[in-house]
Amino acid sequence: MSPSTRTNLLLLALIVILIVIPLVFMGNSEFEGSDDQAEDLIGEINPDYEPWADPLWEPPSGEVESLLFSVQVALGAGVIGYIWGSFRERRKIANDR
Repeated sequence: MSPSTRTNLLLLALIVILIVIPLVFMGNSEFEGSDDQAEDLIGEINPDYEPWADPLWEPPSGEVESLLFSVQVALGAGVIGYIWGSFRERRKIANDR
């Protein structure tokens, strides 16, 4: 097994561990978003508070909201990966000259 394959497998194992451990130890917890937590805290501090802005559009369900968030993450990762690969290729070409 080559060193790069060994490194990739080790990194993959670490990623799996980082995903599984919180799910095992925090199994029955509710993972609430920071927007919801802020709204609850504002309601506790000032029950008469009324938001001064409304969302332009609200997704019809939590699943659609999660889908849109996942698409946003995938597009962002794609852009970052493209830029990173482009810089790496430029450096590789510059070093080959």
